[in-house]
Amino acid sequence: MKIDIGPVTRLEGHLNINTTVENNIITDAKSMGEMFRGFEVFLLGRDPLDAQQITQRICGVCPYAHAIASSYAQEAAYRLRTPPNGRILHNLIQGANHLYDYLLHFYQLSALDFIDVTAITGYTGKDRDLTHLKEWVNHALGSGDSHPAAPFLPRLSGTYVTDADINITALKHYVESLEIQKKANRASAIFGGRFPHATGIFPGGCTRPPDIDAISSYQALIHEVKHFIHHKYLPDLLAVAGAFPEYWHIGQSKGGFMSYGLLPFGPEPDSPRLLSPGVLIDGKVETVKTGAITEDVKFAKYSSPSGLKVTQGRLTPAPHKEGAYSWVKAPRYGGHVLEVGPAARILVDYLQGGNETVKQLVDRFAGMADIRPEQLNSVLGRHLCRAVSAVVIADFLLDQTEQINPSAPFIPEIKIPEAGEGFGLTEASRGALLHYIRIRNYKIDHYECVVPTTWNCSPRDDTGRPGALESALIGTRVEDPAQQIEANRIVHSFDPCLACAVH
Repeated sequence: MKIDIGPVTRLEGHLNINTTVENNIITDAKSMGEMFRGFEVFLLGRDPLDAQQITQRICGVCPYAHAIASSYAQEAAYRLRTPPNGRILHNLIQGANHLYDYLLHFYQLSALDFIDVTAITGYTGKDRDLTHLKEWVNHALGSGDSHPAAPFLPRLSGTYVTDADINITALKHYVESLEIQKKANRASAIFGGRFPHATGIFPGGCTRPPDIDAISSYQALIHEVKHFIHHKYLPDLLAVAGAFPEYWHIGQSKGGFMSYGLLPFGPEPDSPRLLSPGVLIDGKVETVKTGAITEDVKFAKYSSPSGLKVTQGRLTPAPHKEGAYSWVKAPRYGGHVLEVGPAARILVDYLQGGNETVKQLVDRFAGMADIRPEQLNSVLGRHLCRAVSAVVIADFLLDQTEQINPSAPFIPEIKIPEAGEGFGLTEASRGALLHYIRIRNYKIDHYECVVPTTWNCSPRDDTGRPGALESALIGTRVEDPAQQIEANRIVHSFDPCLACAVH
């Protein structure tokens, strides 16, 4: 029996998942990106300094990651000497955006897969936010409207958290998290200029001087976000995990992992990063080689050649191509299927011993859940890895603010060469993000983006192997084939961004 469970909601963009279900087991799955945008096409011929502005419009949730990746690529192409302050300011902008995105993902995009919103109907307290929420839910439940307003209802049938305290607490924090997300975005905007789509990010730094007032305001906001992470986000996540321990074993992708590393300690291109880069295949971590990345299009709606390397990438839409079912390409690394994202970041760093805090947190929480670290390749594993990342990043950002020299340069002098090329590698919250730029006659001659959801939500490659999300769905048992709440929980654990994937 073939079933479409899309359009999948509570994610960015247009995603459909087609599953084949036999005896309540998903035996096949197709991840289908359902629109085309083509950013690489309209970047051609433009001033290279347009790139970090235009590519932010790929996504309104993670624009800063695109600006940073583009800036890194341009720094390489221009052979810029980035001042220490410039790199720190990039980190402060991008890191705060990660914190916002982790909270958004857990509370607004995923928690309602597990938390029973109807528990609020029995609430008798005097919390104003929850009283308002109770009134709204009661109205939705009793209105007789077959299409009550989002985001809480309607919902899929299935088992939800039964503990009233967990439900009420999580719903309260759902509301509070919205204010905390605003604080993280304000922190990013102090140096980026605005959110979304920062105006102040440039190769090698940003246009906002890091004066004492700006630094103090940033620190105050990040301290508030950090407090929420430790005292509300982590406890809520662990409470949900305790109620659904089977999801440590559900949703495993069937391939390797890759991370480009996140948040450099220094201005040099090869500076060590807070979370280390690497490719994890068959239990071994190796150095990332950009030349090993190719993109297959046999099942993608493009007529351009398949298997091209990033530097050769082409984009020829073919909406009626026979056998194709997605506008997402199929990236592969030396032919390997890879998952990118929070689990990849943490696993790659953990196995290299790169960050002692990561090792301590993974060991602690894995012990509490009675799992092995490799079981972070799962629904709950991805959620936990976001929380671990949030803890580490918040501390790093506060430390970085202490490294700023307010009297030192914060952006280099930029001179665009007649010709050049460069790769920019970073981690968006959803995973490994690559930008490549080639300049000829002072203009963009070629631009290519390979983004996290292109890896995770790829269709089959030329040999017929499913991508990370497709492979994670295959083999899953579903109680109700028509609704498949289990499949939705797997999809949401990847936090797909289809706007990025089809860019």
